[in-house]
Amino acid sequence: MAHLPQIKIPATYMRGGTSKGVFFNLQDLPESAQVAGAARDALLLRVIGSPDPYGKQTDGMGGATSSTSKSVILSKSSKPDHDVDYLFGQVSIDKPFVDWSGNCGNLSAAVGAFAIASGLVEASRIPQDGVVVVRIWQANISKTIIAHVPITDGLVQETGDFELDGVTFPAAEVQVEFMDPADGDGAMFPTGNLVDDLEVPGVGTLKATMINAGIPTVFVNAEEIGYTGTELQDAINNDDKTLAMFETIRAYGAVRMGLIDHIDEAAQRQHTPKVAFVAKPADYVSSSGKQVLATDIDLAVRALSMGKLHHAMMGTAAVAIGTAAAIPGTLVNLAAGGEERSAVRFGHPSGTLKVGAEAQQVDGEWTATKAIMSRSARVLMEGWVRIPSDSF
Repeated sequence: MAHLPQIKIPATYMRGGTSKGVFFNLQDLPESAQVAGAARDALLLRVIGSPDPYGKQTDGMGGATSSTSKSVILSKSSKPDHDVDYLFGQVSIDKPFVDWSGNCGNLSAAVGAFAIASGLVEASRIPQDGVVVVRIWQANISKTIIAHVPITDGLVQETGDFELDGVTFPAAEVQVEFMDPADGDGAMFPTGNLVDDLEVPGVGTLKATMINAGIPTVFVNAEEIGYTGTELQDAINNDDKTLAMFETIRAYGAVRMGLIDHIDEAAQRQHTPKVAFVAKPADYVSSSGKQVLATDIDLAVRALSMGKLHHAMMGTAAVAIGTAAAIPGTLVNLAAGGEERSAVRFGHPSGTLKVGAEAQQVDGEWTATKAIMSRSARVLMEGWVRIPSDSF
C-alpha cells in the first residue's frame, strides 16, 4: 500500500503573553485552507495534534493546554488604516473542532512582531531604533488592536527586562491597546443589567455580571460557589465535579447573553464565553512560589478557559476585568472596592497584572473606548511545520 508523503508549510512558533501558538501567513497555506471551512480546520487540527484522546497533543505542536493549543493566520489588511488582518483559531484538544468565536488577547502581543518580520508592515515605517505602531484588524470580532512594537537596529526587539507573571523569562515590553473592546455588535451588557440573578440548575441562583468586552465573560462571586479567589490550578482542575459546575454556569450564562439558543450548543462553543470568579484582595502564594499580598492588588480573579482553570489570565479576559472594574456596580468593581477607577491590578494564579480601561455611559448604555495592558512576545522557532498530505 502506497503512503502519501508529508507536506511542509512555512510557519512560526511564537509566544505572546502567557500563550503560545503556530503563526501562518495566509498566502503560505495550501489553497484549500486559505478560505474558511473544513479544509482549514482539518489542517490546523493536524498541525496542533488534535483531536487527541490522550489529551497530550504528542503528535503535533500543541502543548495540551488551552494556552498552548492555538493557531493564528495573518494577512495584509483589507481594511483602511490597518496593517494586518489577524484571525485566531482556538484548537480543541480532545475534540475535532476549531473555535473561531473570539480573540486571543495574549497572542495579540505577538501579531505586530510577526507582521513586521513577514513584510506585512511597510518597510518605510520601521525605524532603525524606536517603536512601530502596528494597527491590527481582529477579524474574529471585527475590532482594532494597536500594538506598540519596540525596534532595535532595524529589527523587532524581543529581549528585555520586562517581567510578566506567568512567563518564566523577561523580554521586551509590548504595549497593546484594545480599541472599542465591547465584543461583537451587541450591547456591552447584553442583559441590560450590571448584575443579574443567573439561575443555574444544580448550582443555585448566582449573582453574575455578564459583559461583552475583550471576550464575552460571566463573572460570579467566589464565595457564592465556595471559593476564596486565591485558588491555584490543582484546586480546580483535579476536581471533575467542580469543572462540571463551571461548565454548567458557562452554558447557562451563554444562553442569557444570547450567544447560544440552548445549553446543548455550549459544547461546540468552548472558547466563549469565559467564566471567572472574583473576590476581595487576600494574601496568597502564586504558582511560582511568589508571595502576593492583599496590599499588592485591588481584587483577586480566577478564570477558566476551554474547561480548565487558566494558569495566569487570558489577555481578552483581562480586558473584560479592566472594563468591568471601571464601571461602578459590577461584581468586578465591587470586589475591587466599588470606587471609580481607570486601572486595576488583580491577582491571578501566577501573580498580578495591571490593566487600564476607559468606560463611559452614553444614552444610558455603557461603552468602552479602549483597554490597555503590557505584554511581551518572542519567536520560539521558525521554518516549516509538516503534516501528512491527506490530513485536509
